[in-house]
Amino acid sequence: MPNRFDYRTVARRTGNLIALVLIVLCLMPTVATAQTTLPKISVGLESSDNPKDLSTALQIVLLLTVLTLAPSILVMMTSFIRIAVVLSFLRQALGTNQMPPNQLIIALALILTFFIMSPVANQAYEQGLKPYLDGEISQEIAFDKGMQPIRAFMLRQVREKDLALFVKLSGMERPKNQDEIPTRILIPGFVLSELRTSFQIAFVVFIPFLIIDMVVASVLMSMGMLMLPPIMVALPFKILLFVLVDGWYLIVKALVESFK
Repeated sequence: MPNRFDYRTVARRTGNLIALVLIVLCLMPTVATAQTTLPKISVGLESSDNPKDLSTALQIVLLLTVLTLAPSILVMMTSFIRIAVVLSFLRQALGTNQMPPNQLIIALALILTFFIMSPVANQAYEQGLKPYLDGEISQEIAFDKGMQPIRAFMLRQVREKDLALFVKLSGMERPKNQDEIPTRILIPGFVLSELRTSFQIAFVVFIPFLIIDMVVASVLMSMGMLMLPPIMVALPFKILLFVLVDGWYLIVKALVESFK
């Protein structure tokens, strides 16, 4: 008679093989650690009699704080607000729910923001950062000169009414010119103006798609098809209209030209 297939032996050998593989995998990091020398990094607090050491430490803390707030700075002081709001309203007007997704909208808004703000960034680099790295000016002067192109960009877009609101809320005296407007007043005024402008553009974008929704709803009601959602029927027509008029080209062109 032929030998029977011993399931117990196969299971025991398989278990031993799996255990051996696990032991080897567990020992691999130990061997790699024994053969590789890693650098040691330590952070501590020590006493010092030199005031420059404290100044350097405060500058490092300030730099880390700025890097942490970099996304917020990008949102508050650039064209990102207007672009992101308009693109979000466009998606709602089309009625495509999550298409394009949020990640794609944010990515497109960032790309357009970099394109629009690149001349401003170049001016800030040439006037402030480059002379500071070359040792020609101090840190304070570099910051002031680097902020001038950014302030000029925000001043071109902000409304006087919004600036007056925050000047009044802060309790300061009325500035005589644009140079006397502090940055802490300019930034919230710029954000408020950008929100107003983006909602105005979104209203214009909504109108043609709203007309399509009203026409489709009227046709369905006249045909007695009350149970059929008008949004579902209007969606293909809105997408077709958006493609025929080259909607993405018009939206991007309008957004970029609105900052000139």
